[in-house]
Amino acid sequence: VQLQASGGGLVQAGGSLRLSCAASGGTFSTYKMGWFRQAPGKEREFVGAISRSSSTWYAGPVKGRVAISRDNAKNTLILQMNSLKPEDTAVYYCAARARTGGDYYVAADYDYWGQGTQVTVSS
Repeated sequence: VQLQASGGGLVQAGGSLRLSCAASGGTFSTYKMGWFRQAPGKEREFVGAISRSSSTWYAGPVKGRVAISRDNAKNTLILQMNSLKPEDTAVYYCAARARTGGDYYVAADYDYWGQGTQVTVSS
């Protein structure tokens, strides 16, 4: 499956952004999906994940401010981000898991990655 993330940009602190991830070349509904982010000089970190049945999990720093959803009919993954903070500045990546087992918060357990979209939050 190929993943294309979009929707990043520059936003002031307290603002919102909606990231999209378009999937193609695979059966989107069969993948467990996740969002990760990577700030300059830091390791890639888990943001949130959604199962095939749309159960969701979120990292502590973003919990209550973001929401992940999926539209299997449109092969699209969404990350809605609200109350953005400067520390949310990073490149955001969508990822897909086809394998059984593994952990939803571990980047190495994902099989496919999008190219990333930059999110910059100004103070």
